[in-house]
Amino acid sequence: MFMGEYRHTVDSKGRLIIPAKFRDILGPQFVITRGMDGCLFGYPLTEWNNLEEKLRQLPLTKKNARAFVRFFYSAATECEFDKQGRINIPKTLRTHAALNKKCVVVGVSNRFEIWSEERWSEFSDNVEENFDEIAEDMMDIDF
Repeated sequence: MFMGEYRHTVDSKGRLIIPAKFRDILGPQFVITRGMDGCLFGYPLTEWNNLEEKLRQLPLTKKNARAFVRFFYSAATECEFDKQGRINIPKTLRTHAALNKKCVVVGVSNRFEIWSEERWSEFSDNVEENFDEIAEDMMDIDF
């Protein structure tokens, strides 16, 4: 399980250190792609394969399903670590997530997310202000 919040820096070549705890879970190869809310999503290959199976079930006749799958897959890339535990994030993904320098790597159960520090601060401040309401709304979801 991925959890925690880690601050790192993207260098001029687009390389980012992934926390050692996450590297242990990810193994030698994993996938990153565009995420929601202006961040990137990272998946171990087993989770990526599970997600891929679910996405295959989406109906091709639905315009939004086709759009989502295209957008999600078009930027997906397999990653490997270098000797320093860094990955190279392609320009397309850095642009999507506005990754310029300071980043936050966040564990979110079966995936991790990569945020620009600015976007993460905005997001987390908003959630913190509304946490009680969000928690109350979650009670309506059947688990």
